[in-house]
Amino acid sequence: MTARPPGGQASSAPPVLSQASSAPPVLFEVVGPVARLTLNRPAQFNALTAAMIEAMTLALRQIADEPAIRVVVVAANGRAFCAGHDLHEVQQAGAAGEAADLFARCSRMMQTLTAIPQPVIARVHGMATAAGCQLVAACDLAVAAQDAQFAVSGVNLGLFCATPGVALSRNVSRKQAFEMLVTGDFIDASTALARGLVNRVVLADLLDAEVARWVQAILAKPAVAIATGKRLFYRQLEMGLAAAYQLAGQTMACNLTAPATQEGIDAFLAKRPPDWSGGAG
Repeated sequence: MTARPPGGQASSAPPVLSQASSAPPVLFEVVGPVARLTLNRPAQFNALTAAMIEAMTLALRQIADEPAIRVVVVAANGRAFCAGHDLHEVQQAGAAGEAADLFARCSRMMQTLTAIPQPVIARVHGMATAAGCQLVAACDLAVAAQDAQFAVSGVNLGLFCATPGVALSRNVSRKQAFEMLVTGDFIDASTALARGLVNRVVLADLLDAEVARWVQAILAKPAVAIATGKRLFYRQLEMGLAAAYQLAGQTMACNLTAPATQEGIDAFLAKRPPDWSGGAG
């Protein structure tokens, strides 16, 4: 197992507030084919700073270039998953005329979650609010503890959660997303499940086991099919129907030529388990 601050802390980023400089804002661990990114400001409910955003972005870019990493888990230390942006830093950035840059950095990080070839699973416990809720929505899959709560609550402070709304509205229906954005109300895990914000809800002490089950389900499939499928999935969502079908057909034809796919089809026809070892995966 390796554990390190991903890429270190950018020298140009504002200092992390109320946290010892020796504590990395994000922990980056790799165990076999699984990478784990853990938000590490537990005393501040993992409120996002520029340093955390930079660390996440650097780690995700590194992961994208590591074919041996097959799955990513985004988790958090402490009692909450993520309480959104650090409001002290947001206020300072606004006063310095740097708020747009801060939000642009965060948006790039969220888009990187989608862009990397590996599936990303959010492990959610406690509170996920504003940009924290956005982070859940930006991950490909999400497993939540039964006591988790979600909100895009910036409007309660007079700040509409515009950037979180982008990811949220691509997970839940328009009216449900808009309701959350204009009321700032919290929803519980079962409501988040019903609305499509998370995939599964389990008891808190079963959270790790459920995440591990999803990880193993992905690892059991060939990497080429998962990476190809993830890229196609997000691209076609932004297209018209005809263009989406055209791209999907081209993608399937290309996927069909992969050795792992040929092995899978041969194995099915021969009524034997596929052998995806030795590079076929």
